[in-house]
Amino acid sequence: MALKISEECVNCGVCEPECPNEAISEGEDKYVIDWEKCTECVGHFDEPQCVEVCPVDCIAKDSEHPETKEELLAKKESLGK
Repeated sequence: MALKISEECVNCGVCEPECPNEAISEGEDKYVIDWEKCTECVGHFDEPQCVEVCPVDCIAKDSEHPETKEELLAKKESLGK
């Protein structure tokens, strides 16, 4: 399942450089995660790095895009990262 940044985002930007898939970018009102690139860091790290560094805990699983660990790993491979 991809991750999603909630409205509590304070636009600090610490999450963006942590994403190995470059799935995080600055949106109009808050940072956003491109679900098509987000693999929850599967294949890169044990834990999602954006969640680890977020000072306001505003990143959670995106229930609109459910994916298994195997699907996330396949997505990582397809991204070539």
